[in-house]
Amino acid sequence: MIKKIINGLRSAFLCLLIMTVLCGVIYPGIVTVIAQTMFPSQADGSVVSVTLQDGTQKVYGSSLIAQEFSDPKYLIGRSMGTTNLSPVSEEQERLVAERIAWWHSLDPDNKKDIPMDLVTASGSGVDPNISPSGAAYQVERIARERGISEESVKAIIAENTAGRFLGFWGEPSVNVLNVNLALDGLR
Repeated sequence: MIKKIINGLRSAFLCLLIMTVLCGVIYPGIVTVIAQTMFPSQADGSVVSVTLQDGTQKVYGSSLIAQEFSDPKYLIGRSMGTTNLSPVSEEQERLVAERIAWWHSLDPDNKKDIPMDLVTASGSGVDPNISPSGAAYQVERIARERGISEESVKAIIAENTAGRFLGFWGEPSVNVLNVNLALDGLR
């Protein structure tokens, strides 16, 4: 009886050891090597760093993860934080109303309709992009706050707008961090 228990424990321990080595060392090692070889920027977090005038490097964030901007002189992205609410729920309606009020307080002169992506949160809560219409909604405010022409702001947004994947998949998008770095003259 005790011999059976010891053999069972030995088998269980051996299985645990093999699975730990396979799933905890070998598999992650292979995935890391493939990622670093084929997609080095993405594997390292798609970090956006800029060389400043004094020659130092400064990391500003990731092109794949949103950073929060709220200063009127910047392009402002989607609301951060995940919301898995029904589009018709009372809580979603309340959140959208709060965000609309925030946009109106940020730029009271802008009477245009606010694009939906600016008043709803993304599923991940850290979407680094907004729609071209969300960016266009903000052009006048950014130009006014920075004392530059709207055409300059539109050109920077156009340079940082990605089209549809393979020409038909998904929607065009504007990377908020890259636009703001360009507005600051860092890109």
